[in-house]
Amino acid sequence: MRRWRRLAGDAALAAALFTVLLTAKSLRDFSRAGPAIRQQIEAHYATFAVLSVFRLAAVVFVLALAMALAGRLALEAWAPGRGRRLAGILAGLVGIGAVSAWAFLDMLHREPGLLVANWLYDVNHLIRLWFLVPRPAVAAGGLLLAGLGALSLARLGLRWWREGARGAAGGLGLAVLAVGVLVADPFDTEPPRGALAAPRARAGTPLNLVMIGSDTLRADRLGIDGYPRKLTPAIDALARRGGWLANLYVPIGRTAPSITAMLTGTWPRHNGVTSNFIPDRARDLPVPALPAVLARHGYRTMAVGDWAASDLGKIGFGFQERITAPDQWNLRYLLSQGPKDLRLYLSLFTQNAWARWLLPQIYYLAGRPLTTEVGRQARRALDRLDRQGRPFFLFTFIATTHPPFSVEYPYYLRFSGPDYRGRSKFSMTDVFTPEAIARAQAQGAEAFDVQQIVDLYDACTVRFDDEVRRILEFMKARGLLEHTLVVIFSDHGTDLFEKGTWGQGNTILGKDPSNRIPFVIFDPRWRVHGRITATARSVDIAPTLLDLLGLDPAELGADGRSLVPVFRGEERRPRAAYLATGAWLARVKGMAQDHLPVPPLLDLLEIRDYGTGTISLTEAGRKRIEAARDRALRWGRWKLVRIPLQGGRVRYALYDLRSADDVDVSRAHPALTRCLARALDRWATTGEAATWLNCGAARRAGVPGDRVAGAGERGRS
Repeated sequence: MRRWRRLAGDAALAAALFTVLLTAKSLRDFSRAGPAIRQQIEAHYATFAVLSVFRLAAVVFVLALAMALAGRLALEAWAPGRGRRLAGILAGLVGIGAVSAWAFLDMLHREPGLLVANWLYDVNHLIRLWFLVPRPAVAAGGLLLAGLGALSLARLGLRWWREGARGAAGGLGLAVLAVGVLVADPFDTEPPRGALAAPRARAGTPLNLVMIGSDTLRADRLGIDGYPRKLTPAIDALARRGGWLANLYVPIGRTAPSITAMLTGTWPRHNGVTSNFIPDRARDLPVPALPAVLARHGYRTMAVGDWAASDLGKIGFGFQERITAPDQWNLRYLLSQGPKDLRLYLSLFTQNAWARWLLPQIYYLAGRPLTTEVGRQARRALDRLDRQGRPFFLFTFIATTHPPFSVEYPYYLRFSGPDYRGRSKFSMTDVFTPEAIARAQAQGAEAFDVQQIVDLYDACTVRFDDEVRRILEFMKARGLLEHTLVVIFSDHGTDLFEKGTWGQGNTILGKDPSNRIPFVIFDPRWRVHGRITATARSVDIAPTLLDLLGLDPAELGADGRSLVPVFRGEERRPRAAYLATGAWLARVKGMAQDHLPVPPLLDLLEIRDYGTGTISLTEAGRKRIEAARDRALRWGRWKLVRIPLQGGRVRYALYDLRSADDVDVSRAHPALTRCLARALDRWATTGEAATWLNCGAARRAGVPGDRVAGAGERGRS
């Protein structure tokens, strides 16, 4: 044991020195995740923040110790007994530096968006380094390091064995085995693709339900919606076997209110979730949700996702099991992520199942989609749920297409190519804090490389489609696809400077891309088939799914109505869809000068309970945001937008969505405008939302009910 004590002592000193230097630099350049909260609130968490930094530093020390020990063992293998304490410490530092440098360069090529998200310096440094050290050189360096390490350990172990130090040699073997287990990550592997050894008879059993969603996926990016780049072959193929809703709208283009409306079938004002910043009391929904209803009928319900899916655990939907991130809008959680330098270093080594259990605040870093990991977890969940022999509901939600549009190799090169050298090479830059996003959204397209951002977004869409394909192929191989209702969806889209701004739900003028979402549904019984152009609302989704599963939609007490009559061609009247802008971080580019002033969102946040640390809107702030929202009503081919102005005035803009011109036509249709305005005002002031409207003027203007594709009708794709 003397050998190990001497070697481990040198390595520990090297690891301690490295940890102290990294922690000191992190504190000097301190930059934590999340929005800035008033200083007096942050002062309350000063002790918690300090302890969080020490916890992260302890993990850095453990990682550095392993790397330093490898360097010290290499020195011992080639220069036995000659290393003095200083030489041993230097060997440990060389081990830390070599492995860390390779991990950094590997991440730079494999997943550069992760580095950009935690980078304190000019992103151009990363771009120059990407060109200076090409991917083949990084791969060769990794092989060289691994080969040198294996050779050194083999040489040292053999010598110790020959010298009779069997205990030291055995300890070396155990250390190598432990590192191998950590690197191999055996608890997060792909499940077997083949059918079960003794497949159950499925005839007569209820259908399973699988929903696969990507945050911020635009409906117009699907190939079936006519996008020329054909980004989504797997989703398109599923839609052609099933059906898709071409005009499905969410009430608010933000994640928490949209997902809540979707899973409860109720409007945000009724379920209490009107923004992402809800207080603790709003977690317990006043209405039942789809997972809880299905659980009462014997379904196993499970949610899997990355940081974008944190609301699935925060809000009481009733999932029986969850593998998702903790609440992202929680100051305790954000402080636990520590300063950027520590986050950056730890993220190089902690993207595995071990980190998900031990360091979820680093594993689930906002801005980094875990598409590969969540896809694998979804397949593992399908394997486990299938083996339990009960019908199940699996809800999978990933941040693949969410800003800043980071995507791994080789996808970020898919459309822009390797020669692009701009600041947005790896992801949309300078949008990694709420403050930075607020500044960026006040700028116009001239401040951004719009085509590169669009290229990255499209690459993210391809990446999501590839993961959907893997999940569907697994389900087919296991015999699940023909016994499962499958839904592909999003919570909202995003603006990509079509209206002069970017972001989710910032504008609903004209043909806005934020509140219309993709929704593909595959029913193995062919009860849903073809392109359905009728206006639908996300509050209709939960009742529809219950109806298709043979359950009573009335169990939800929803505002929405089942779309099954639409699928059958039995409903011809257009439904009224209601939508609103999200809570603006600040005044966005293109907003009218006389618009009701929008208070900066970051000035309206508070922490009501220091124990939980939940970040929520003040009550006064919530009321000001509600008053300032633009609201809209979609009815058939028409869309009326209600714009609150200064001095208590309101302006209306009417759009004909079948027209190529995205212009206000309210003056040409005054009677229709007044009729729609009455319904829209009622929803804006009282929350009362009528499903069907009686606007005779609209019919006289030649507005029939939306055409509905009949059984077997594919529609134009």
